Amino acid sequence: MSTHQLERRWWHNAVVYQIYPRSFNDSNGDGVGDIPGIIEKLDYIAGLGANVIWLSPVYQSPMDDNGYDISDYQQIAPEFGTMADMDQLIAEADKRGIKIVMDLVVNHTSDEHAWFKASRSDKDNPKRDWYIWKDPKPDGSEPNNWESFFKPKAWTLDKQTGQYYLHLFSNKQPDLNWANPEVREAVYDMMHFWLKKGLGGFRMDVINMIGKPSDFPDATIFDQGVAGWEHWSNNLLVHQYLREMHDKVLKHYDVLTVGETPFTTTLDGRYYSHPARNEISMIFQFEHVSIDREEHNAVKKPFDLVQYKEIMTRWQEDLYQKGWNSLYWSNHDQPRTVSRYGCDSPQYRVISAKMLGTVLHMMSGTPYIYQGEEIGMTNKHFNSIDEFNDLMAKFHYQKMRDRGVSDADAIAFLNDFSRDHARVPIQWNTQPNAGFTTGTPWLPVNTNYPDINAEQAVSDPNSIYHYYRRLITLRQGKEYGDVIVYGEHQLLDPEDSQVYAYTRTHQGKSLLVIANFTDEKVERSYAAEVKQTVINNYPGSVASVAKLTLQPYQALVLEVESR
Repeated sequence: MSTHQLERRWWHNAVVYQIYPRSFNDSNGDGVGDIPGIIEKLDYIAGLGANVIWLSPVYQSPMDDNGYDISDYQQIAPEFGTMADMDQLIAEADKRGIKIVMDLVVNHTSDEHAWFKASRSDKDNPKRDWYIWKDPKPDGSEPNNWESFFKPKAWTLDKQTGQYYLHLFSNKQPDLNWANPEVREAVYDMMHFWLKKGLGGFRMDVINMIGKPSDFPDATIFDQGVAGWEHWSNNLLVHQYLREMHDKVLKHYDVLTVGETPFTTTLDGRYYSHPARNEISMIFQFEHVSIDREEHNAVKKPFDLVQYKEIMTRWQEDLYQKGWNSLYWSNHDQPRTVSRYGCDSPQYRVISAKMLGTVLHMMSGTPYIYQGEEIGMTNKHFNSIDEFNDLMAKFHYQKMRDRGVSDADAIAFLNDFSRDHARVPIQWNTQPNAGFTTGTPWLPVNTNYPDINAEQAVSDPNSIYHYYRRLITLRQGKEYGDVIVYGEHQLLDPEDSQVYAYTRTHQGKSLLVIANFTDEKVERSYAAEVKQTVINNYPGSVASVAKLTLQPYQALVLEVESR
């Protein structure tokens, strides 16, 4: 056991609430959520107990990728409000003890950014080298065989100058050239601009992709992710740039930073988040949200609890005292938690959502709650490709159809996994359009809003919302906070395919967490002496675990005698 203790940081016991602004709350009836709409709901978030809000992009953008294509980093998109609104949001959140974390999207900009307009204007422009331009191969084809996440090819030919530019995402999202120190300085200046406003930190979009190798070699690995990832993800350059960013910007502020980092291992997680490396606070890894599908082949697989436990345990143990974990079930890129991992039938929706919350919130790391998760919002049903908004859904649909997948099967896959499920507007109440807008919502609301909405959840003491409040209170409280935040993790019964059980132990205090992932009663026994029931998603307390009957989707946290 490591005797080394991590230095305590404010974000260790923080709980983050993610807001996707377009879908959160519309204050002016134009069908699009906005910053004043967020301000209206700050008391709701404070009531939940979350003390950080991660705000998906609200910067100026043509919205080709819903704001992840930024045309001006220091302006607010008019549909979301004004800079004065943003300043007010930071101030009003601060009054409630809530910090605002903004999305930092600096792997790429919009092709409508002034930097790119200058860069593409001619080869001699001073900003030409701010992006990645390459000559065609002798036959006129792309400089290499890399793929994009949204397009078959990661290169687009600019006819005016006869060169290709790189875009790992949409062709309207050209990649910045981080090898150019002027680019890096411009990014650092922009970060200071926001941090001086009192921002609580940044969630860094695909930050592990900013280091491109100078020789731009062909991809050789085609069976995992998009072709080329072995060259441009998690390489030494990324770490070099992040350490420079820390030195130039981050060390001057006490902030939370979380990097979105696909294709990472636990060793990568330690490289990014070990405090002595001076890079970032934590990362989002994607192993656990990849086990029920083949992302780029659009194949659904059954959820495998044994595999899930192995992944989560590895991250808990490998980063213990050597880094920091982020904890999440879902975000704006993932389908709804209860539909995916629990059971969204009326009988089990509430109880299974509470179970899933328990499993995650009792782990070490910083938990992230995606808007609507706290009321158990479910996936929406889409009937045809025309009803989807998301670029990635349309791209995957076309790829599936080209491979001979039927329309019905392609739509079925998207109904399980489309990013649009997370982007359907929040269900606030039983009013038209779920109280999200007085206008026409940019994406139609889920029809189940009369039964599933925030007003109902707040008024019902047995709701998912109030259960999440209790989970957050436990993490931030004196009695169990340290064992939840800093305790050692031990998985029990790794091969049990129905029940997830683990212990958390710290300074003589032990918690036993037990969760039934099935809709059946199951019997289990554990060698532990129960001191008291800490939380139970069914009524009542548990005195013994020597012979325990778990109800469908039951979750228990018990204080037990420490060994």
